[in-house]
Formats: sequence, structure tokens, C-alpha cells
Amino acid sequence: MEKFKTARESRLSITELMLPSHSNFGGKIHGGHILSLMDQIAFACASKHSQKYCVTASVNRVDFRSPVEVGELLTLKASINYTGRTSMVVGVRVESQDITSGKKRHCNSSYFTMVAKDDMGNSAEVPGLLVQDEQGIRRFARSKFRKEAAFKRDNKFDENNFKATDNIKSLDAENVKIDLK
Repeated sequence: MEKFKTARESRLSITELMLPSHSNFGGKIHGGHILSLMDQIAFACASKHSQKYCVTASVNRVDFRSPVEVGELLTLKASINYTGRTSMVVGVRVESQDITSGKKRHCNSSYFTMVAKDDMGNSAEVPGLLVQDEQGIRRFARSKFRKEAAFKRDNKFDENNFKATDNIKSLDAENVKIDLK
């Protein structure tokens, strides 16, 4: 196994025609179908980088920016943004393209944390990321920050650490009625 790899070595893209069978009741491409494609390309990118079978550990925020229409081309691009000891953050960008006009739209972006597995199903070490430009530094640092913020958030709201009295005042302006008995 190589000790470090560039994001370029593992970068992937796929393009797929959106069919009526991919649509929801509103006639737009079903978000679940798009998420499935995103998970597939994240898996492929992480597996290519690590040369191991990978599993999805988490997905960080998916915002659907614009609907995708039947008949459009959907292009997904994936690259490694961050590497830990056994995990990788894969950035996935989704763009749709109207075939007749050629117009492209950014539909969504998300970050998938993928964990490499060995033949026994245990977490396996992955090559580090060789960063060669400022964009790579920005992506790596942003992923590191996101990971640290999630850890703090999860610990703050862990049921063993959480105190309702410390947080109840922050809910005053929210659409909630609290009736503790």
C-alpha cells in the first residue's frame, strides 16, 4: 500500500440519464435515487483510494438546491478531501444538465465519511492524502473542522452529558411548548 496518494489519483465522475422510473410523484427525480448514486460514487472513490472495501459511516448534510428533471443528464463528481487513520471524507458534487440547451445546474454537494475494511470486517488503515495546492488544504482543513465540530456537538447533546436546565432558555423563541411534569 502506498503511504500517500493525491486526490487526483482517486477522483471519479459518472454521468447518468435520468429516466421516468427515477421520478417521484411530483415528476422530479426522487431525492433517494440521487442519494443512492452519491453513496455509490463515494464508495467507489474511497475504495479506489484505499484499495479496500469501504462502508459509509456518515453523510454530512445534503441540501437539494434545485430539482432534477426527467431527461436531464446527472453528473456526479467525487474526490478524497480528508484522510484519517481508517476513514476518508469523500466530497461529492452533483450537477444536472438539460440536454437540449446544454445548461448546467449545481444540484447538491455532500460529504461522505467512508471507512475502509479488511477481509475480516475490521477497520483498515488507508493511505494519507498528498495535498499539492491551496484548494486541497482548504478541503482538508474544512473536513477536519467539520469532524471536530460534529464530535463536540454529539458530546454536548449526549444523554449522559445533557442538562435540560442549561438549554431550556435557548428554546424560548422556538415553535415549541414545554410542559414538564
